[in-house]
Amino acid sequence: MASKTSRGSKPSTAYTCTECGWSTVKWVGRCPECQSWGTVEETAATVGRTTAAAKVRAPALPIAEVDARAADYVATGVGELDRVLGGGLVPGAVLLLAGEPGVGKSSLLLDVAARAARGSGDAPRKVLYVTGEESAAQVKLRAERISAHADTLHLTAETDLSQALGHVEAVSPSLLVVDSVQTLASTEVDGSAGGFSQVREVASSLIRAAKERDMTTLLVGHVTKDGSIAGPRLLEHLVDVVLHFEGERHSRLRLLRAVKNRYGPTDEVGCFDLSDTGIVEITDPSGLFVSRTREPVPGTCVCVTLEGRRPLVAEVQALVAESPTAQPRRATSGMDGARVSMILAVLQQRAGMSLSKEDAYVATVGGVRLSEPAADLAVALAVASAKTNTPLRERMIAFGEVGLAGEVRPVPGISRRIQEAARIGFTHAIVPASPDGPGTLPPGMAVKEVSTLSEAMQLLF
Repeated sequence: MASKTSRGSKPSTAYTCTECGWSTVKWVGRCPECQSWGTVEETAATVGRTTAAAKVRAPALPIAEVDARAADYVATGVGELDRVLGGGLVPGAVLLLAGEPGVGKSSLLLDVAARAARGSGDAPRKVLYVTGEESAAQVKLRAERISAHADTLHLTAETDLSQALGHVEAVSPSLLVVDSVQTLASTEVDGSAGGFSQVREVASSLIRAAKERDMTTLLVGHVTKDGSIAGPRLLEHLVDVVLHFEGERHSRLRLLRAVKNRYGPTDEVGCFDLSDTGIVEITDPSGLFVSRTREPVPGTCVCVTLEGRRPLVAEVQALVAESPTAQPRRATSGMDGARVSMILAVLQQRAGMSLSKEDAYVATVGGVRLSEPAADLAVALAVASAKTNTPLRERMIAFGEVGLAGEVRPVPGISRRIQEAARIGFTHAIVPASPDGPGTLPPGMAVKEVSTLSEAMQLLF
């Protein structure tokens, strides 16, 4: 007869990485999956366990008979957030909002919670805001500052998972906000709050409650120094939507991006302005990234970049000065330094512009970060303008990817970029030559197509 231990679970010892969840049967100092040191800890493992079939609560339906209205979007009242989500919040969905400290995550979600509690017309909804990082009084002070008050907005400060779930049972909200998921911990699981076991248990419990109650749940997550979500990657796989809230400390501009979205697109970007009165959405952010000067200045060039599907007009500034040292300095702000160095090398080798003895500084205006290759041509023209001390034509834009051979490659959305530049008031454009051409041109817009960087330089200088 089989022993009692063989029928049930067989406890054994395993070692799990608290960062990525990788596991092994013996301890190692460095996780081979995420390359983190000192994150592999001993955990109790269970092997040999099987789950018996249980009686189903509701029979499976043919897909044609499933009511899709239960997953309709519910607008948040914040247009930029609805744009990123694809229309609004979905009942029963679990969203993770990650960002650096002080970027405005709590202010944004507190505003969303208050708007949801007020509802539309005479249909207010119950909302529960669980904070584990601040006291209830501190959150109330922020709510007063940003005018986020509502009669059906409930607030509690909890770090215990069972207590938080008890508040969910008592309030029965339609929207739950947890700030943050790394501060909650369960007494049933070993480990400190924010560890692999705790985050897995907290996330699983909250997701189960959200699905059972059709309760939309918003979770706040911390990020590491490199910008990735802190804690195990398992958290990103469990939730339905992953949002990143980005912004520089010295800038009021905030960008909201969807990294994962089971209910909508992942190529939209929302723009917000962080001020003392809270988070304000920016429906037309193009003018924020262009300097206001009466006359053209050498070393400046305006480009049109695509953030998701939204075209944004941004300005690139460059300064070239004689280097006092044998090793010229290359400094960038708002752009990838390696990409700028490559463009400088192409300018010197393909366009005959000597930059080996000059310091080069390249920056963007307004704190925007340009990572799209379409900004290459604007960078090259700004550097050339600074080198020759010759300003570019007034109200002119330029965009295109620059290759190592000096060619200017086409980029997506040429027509859309030109339309956006014309809407802002630009009248001239330097664009890459493409088989389809620039498309239908707006009235008053003169467009020149170039195939090489040398051709663009000759056209301007």
